Amino acid sequence: MKPSASRLASAAVLGCILAAPPAVHAANWSDTSVFYRTGNNFREPANSKNVSKDIFGFTHVSGYDYGQNFLNVDILTSDRSDPARGGSQGAQEIYVVYAHQLYLGKVFKKDMSFGPVKEVALTTGFDWNTKDTAFAPKVRKVLIGPTLKFNVPKGFLDVSLLYYKEKNNNGIVGKSVDFDSTYRIALAWGVPFQLGPLPLSFEGFLNHTGEKGKDGFGDKTGPETWTDIFVMADVGQMVMGKPNTLRAGVGYEYIKNKFGATSDIAGSKTSTPMLKVQWHF
Repeated sequence: MKPSASRLASAAVLGCILAAPPAVHAANWSDTSVFYRTGNNFREPANSKNVSKDIFGFTHVSGYDYGQNFLNVDILTSDRSDPARGGSQGAQEIYVVYAHQLYLGKVFKKDMSFGPVKEVALTTGFDWNTKDTAFAPKVRKVLIGPTLKFNVPKGFLDVSLLYYKEKNNNGIVGKSVDFDSTYRIALAWGVPFQLGPLPLSFEGFLNHTGEKGKDGFGDKTGPETWTDIFVMADVGQMVMGKPNTLRAGVGYEYIKNKFGATSDIAGSKTSTPMLKVQWHF
């Protein structure tokens, strides 16, 4: 019998709980921040207009002896080009991403390094969202698979091959869609560098997700590529002498076949510059 998305989600959450650090193991390190980013050329499938969005968010990353946790919460507010249900104002969305990495070398007390790779991890995670448009999406994603953690001085580069399962709502046709299982290749990086006196960081992510069957309209989905790239300046260090506090920078978002919508559908491609300000505490 084919497992349902809810069963897979329950299994993934259970896996995250089992993999999480016991209470006796405090975090070895952590980083928590709030941020604001904005752009004027976001796109949404089946919408031919450019959309301006204000995005407020919260990010927490922490590590312990056997792994690390990542949590990101975005609160996105669109202008009226991406209308809420009823059309009187722009849509609002909440999007949550959680991921846990279990370091296999630490668990099995074995050196898993090879070449430029310093560790191999098992990544488990989920995405969750809600948005008040007529489409009324309710994304529920489950991901699990191996991650190669590369040795980057003072930074990081992770490359993952993940099993991907999604369930979503289609309010236009009034049904929940259980998409086919597929794969995701995921990269995430953060590389500090110096440009003269300027302390900078090159950071972001790139996800490539395979076809996931048919959507709620019965149309075949396409493979999705989504990347956010930022160059961030350590303003706190330059202005206040407090490194890793206030950061600001510019970024770029590119999406092909957004949410699996193919190129013949308006709004399936995003290409927009962004501005970002982030406060770490």
